Amino acid sequence: MTNLATYLKAQDKPTSTDLSVPTIALAIGAHPDDVEFGCGGTLAKWSNSGCMIHYLILTDGSKGTWDENRDASELAQTRKLETVESARTLSISAEVHFLGRIDGELESTPRERSEVAYLIRDIKPEVILGHDPFKRYRLHPDHRNAGWITCDSIVAARDPLFFPEHRLERHRPKALLLWEADEPDHFETTEGYLQLKVDALLKHRSQHESTMGISGEVSAAAKSQLAGMIASQAGAVSLRWNKKEAGEEFKLITDL
Repeated sequence: MTNLATYLKAQDKPTSTDLSVPTIALAIGAHPDDVEFGCGGTLAKWSNSGCMIHYLILTDGSKGTWDENRDASELAQTRKLETVESARTLSISAEVHFLGRIDGELESTPRERSEVAYLIRDIKPEVILGHDPFKRYRLHPDHRNAGWITCDSIVAARDPLFFPEHRLERHRPKALLLWEADEPDHFETTEGYLQLKVDALLKHRSQHESTMGISGEVSAAAKSQLAGMIASQAGAVSLRWNKKEAGEEFKLITDL
């Protein structure tokens, strides 16, 4: 098939907009702040409509700094507190779970799959959100492996002969939404929730300089700069989808 024919065929793929609000959603991020960047607006919208939001952060975030003199254990504890504060900004009743693997050393092994599958079976989310492990040229190993852990754990949680020692009923989510996908095919409207996403990100104070371009005190100008960046990203998504409203895009998988 020629490149043009392949391109045209890809444009014929079905697309979807706005899932029904799930009763329970689980967002799985490699590091503290990944969830907010990837799907913060969607989680805020769903929470406002009654969805119970769960976070699962897989690493301790202990290498997330440009300061070579920063104590890693202190940074990990700081980021844990920041994550809870940020999650409660998006959703006052959010529950945050931590796997606690060392930043930069995350792997997809049976141990990780067992722990994540246990949580899926325990809280029974209708929708799971996470990193797209299929993204081409993804540099950070934690992001790649977080995506594989998410996908592999969904399979383990749904099938009864995986990890019978859990002594929990198997659970099959209705949908998986993968952020930062090369081939997104689902749009979630986040109009009216961008400021909440910005406010949640600002709770990650340890990451202001390294990921948000904010140096020193968080001034009104700095807040405006971050809000502009998030609005620009949402606007680019809307433009790709020919939408007037702000949104976040995902690869949607329902054959779980």
